[in-house]
Order: sequence, then structure tokens, then C-alpha cells
Amino acid sequence: MPETTTAKPDSAESPTDKLVRFQQPEKTLRYLGELPESRVAELFGLDPETYRKLLRDLDDRTRETAAELLRDPVFAERADRLPFRPGQRIVALGESTTADRLSWFSILRHLLPDGVELVNLAVSGSTTTQALAQLPQLAFLRPDWILCMLGANDAQRLGRSAEAAGTRLVSEAETTRNLLALRELAGRGLPGEDRWIWFTPSSVDQERADAFPHFRRAGIGWTGEDIDAVAGFLLGQPEVTVDTRPATAGLHLDDGIHLTLDGQRAVTVALVDTLARRADAEATAS
Repeated sequence: MPETTTAKPDSAESPTDKLVRFQQPEKTLRYLGELPESRVAELFGLDPETYRKLLRDLDDRTRETAAELLRDPVFAERADRLPFRPGQRIVALGESTTADRLSWFSILRHLLPDGVELVNLAVSGSTTTQALAQLPQLAFLRPDWILCMLGANDAQRLGRSAEAAGTRLVSEAETTRNLLALRELAGRGLPGEDRWIWFTPSSVDQERADAFPHFRRAGIGWTGEDIDAVAGFLLGQPEVTVDTRPATAGLHLDDGIHLTLDGQRAVTVALVDTLARRADAEATAS
């Protein structure tokens, strides 16, 4: 396994750092048209130069993480066999784990050769129902690959407490319907059946999530059982599915839900390993 990153710890991030890391107003306020960088900076209470520096610092951390991974010759050989080629467009659908500016998708960007275009449509807090509304934009982008990591927010439970399990934000049946609809409708424009890749939701630190004060005050929560149910459905699909749960266990921020940079790194490794195993299986079969 590649060595653990020594980058700036997540615990050193200020509240503003975390907002910039996980929130992209330009995605959620599309009805306002293209927002200039200065206006986005104002929404965070920052001047443009400070905002740009934060973005550069976040990008530098993902670039450094990718460079550390590539120092492992075994990982580097597997990364070199990734199927994403110059001239292709890879689109990510997801929620905060993928919208995170330190996400596995941002790390992946620095593992690929020039000429591969990556478009991140993930929105923090997104459910599968909300993701369906992105279908027109997907059609416009005409992706060559779609990498989809959704379902964690569907499993959010409202009214959760020590005495009550709470009610899922999106029912399990609706989650299943939405994921299948996304695959059917968004996948029609892909150049091949194998160009769709699922990711399971990452693991949950149940103890931390239940104790997190903001979740407790809001009466919301998550359970490992709900996450496992979504993962089980995805692993039963014919497309390739990256199971992120084993890799991300214990690699959470203080809320027990969102991942540290090391957690995002682990998702990247899981993706590369999964696709390498698929390539080996296909080579053996042929």
C-alpha cells in the first residue's frame, strides 16, 4: 500500500477553508448565469486573491497526493493502465465526497495524461433525485465516461435520535429507481456499455456521526446498515462498481461522514485497483 500522505492535516482547516473545500456556489446557482470569480469569493466573505490562493492550495494538495501515490511502482504501473485516454471527457456525478476539492476525482485528474478532460458535476448534499435534474447538462457534455457516486444523502435519516431510527430522506425503493434511471438515461450517449462506473458510498463512522453536535441538533443521522444497503444494490449491477467502504474505514473528518484527504486517497487507490483487476480479468478471458 502506498505510504500515507504528510500533507496539511484536515484538522488545521478553518470553517471558511471547509466551506470553500466542499461548496461550489457556481454549481448550485446556475440560474444566475456564469458567476465571476470575484462574486463567488464575496459569497465566502473573501477577497478574490485570498479565494484564488485557497483554490491553489487545495489543488496543490491533490497534486502532491497523486505524486506520492505514483512513487509506488506497483501503483504507478496500475495507474498507467487506466482506460481514460487523451481526447476523452470523464464526467463525475456525486455528492460532497466527490464535490470535495480534495476528492478522489481531483486526485485522479493528476494521475492522467494531458488531454483527458474531467468535468465534476457533483454537488454537496445532492440526492439521487436531485442528480436526475442534471440529465440535460449531461446530454450537452456528451461524456465518454461517467463515474457515479451517489446514494449517501438518500440514506440520511430525519428525526433520528437515541430513541428513534428516523425516516430516510429518500426511500430505498426510490433510490433504486433513481439510480437505474440515471444509468439508463445518462448512459444512452456513452460510446460503450463499459464506460459507466459505479462507486458505493464510503463508510460511516457510526459513533462519530451519532455524536456530532450539528447532526444531533438538526436531528439527522446516518447508519452503516443504510449505506450497506445502497452498496449491496450497486455491487449487484452488471457495470463495474468500486466498493469504497473497506478502504475508507476510519478515515473520516470529525462528523464521521466526510472523508479526510487520506480517505479520498484511499478511494483513488480503490478505483485504480478495481480497474486494474478488470483489465487483468479481460486479458485472461481473451
